Amino acid sequence: MEIGRNSSDCPTHRQSKKPRTTHQIPTSGDGEIPKLPEEIIVEILTRLPVKSLLKFRCVSKSWLSVISSPQFIKTHLRFWAKDATFSKYRIMLTISDPGFNLKHCSVRSLMCEPSTEAFNIDYPRKHRYRAVWVVGSCNGLICIAINEKDLFLWNPSTRISTKLPPVEVKMTPGFYNIFGFGYNESSDDYKVLGIFCAFGNVGVYQSVVKLYSSKTNSWKRIEDFKGGEPLDDSGKFAGGKLHFSTIRQIGLDFRWDIVSLDLDTEEYGIVEQPNYGEGLFESSLGVVGGCICILCNYEKVRADFWVLKEYGIKESWTKVVSIPYLNDPGKFLYSKPLFMLPNGEILFVFGMHLVVYNPKDNCLRHPETSNLGAFLEADVYIESLVSPAASEV
Repeated sequence: MEIGRNSSDCPTHRQSKKPRTTHQIPTSGDGEIPKLPEEIIVEILTRLPVKSLLKFRCVSKSWLSVISSPQFIKTHLRFWAKDATFSKYRIMLTISDPGFNLKHCSVRSLMCEPSTEAFNIDYPRKHRYRAVWVVGSCNGLICIAINEKDLFLWNPSTRISTKLPPVEVKMTPGFYNIFGFGYNESSDDYKVLGIFCAFGNVGVYQSVVKLYSSKTNSWKRIEDFKGGEPLDDSGKFAGGKLHFSTIRQIGLDFRWDIVSLDLDTEEYGIVEQPNYGEGLFESSLGVVGGCICILCNYEKVRADFWVLKEYGIKESWTKVVSIPYLNDPGKFLYSKPLFMLPNGEILFVFGMHLVVYNPKDNCLRHPETSNLGAFLEADVYIESLVSPAASEV
């Protein structure tokens, strides 16, 4: 029902019936406007989005100092990472048609709103190179690879980026590379891992592993990769470690493992997996809510979603849901979990589209999106002020 407005509802009409009151701002004894304590200012600024904070740096030198300080940047990040509305989480999508490109959209809008718009974004060297690939995201920073060679750390919220120095690797022609991106909290250091793999004579597998540090802005070689042959997928960061799907042959059988690299100790390890039960399935590794997760696709049957709720404790593996098979002429499989709400709803990649599963009513829906279309990859990131510069946070 539409409610009509009469003249008495109009704000200007109401004001005309009352004398205008002038409010005076209380001043201190010397006539100056009193200043808020700095801790109150910081508390208020912490609750503002990145876009506003970038503007407010121009208010005064003291505000610039506060907003640019490493401590405030970390406090702001922690506040919004725990925000129950998850309004600062976004998805970066890799588009390949008609040319490689990146677009981004809101996670909250995808999962809670009737429609979502994807936005184009300028990324480093966008107009000079052809192919772009998202290696991973951490604390609002995204590591991207251009033409599978040039690496950048980039904050899409502040539009600041830094190019990593070239990786010098000598291997036989035809080698392939895999990267991973994460953060070592103990040293406050963002790191990129590069695994360079090649097969020699009679199928002999070789690898060279190099690790980049934002603190030193340099690469160093570390111990060769252990635990089998890494599959062609980016490393997944959780629990201070990068994780890679691998395969190794044991007799006539092949075993799928999850190999980790601790970014602090630089030691390899194997993540124990849950008891999946009977049946053949295809596995994919992911991270949701800071936890390692596995998606098991039983073709034309279902997809089981497992989450390691307490890192390092095998018994904490939990099968969260079994998602029904989605009949599709493209015969796609659920390939990657992206986000999970407190009510249990899960956002997945299904082929080249996004799907939301609601376990309460066992229902699947395709979020309505505009300016998107099909995509190759999707990665979640959070808006932050974290700088990609080697000399800063």
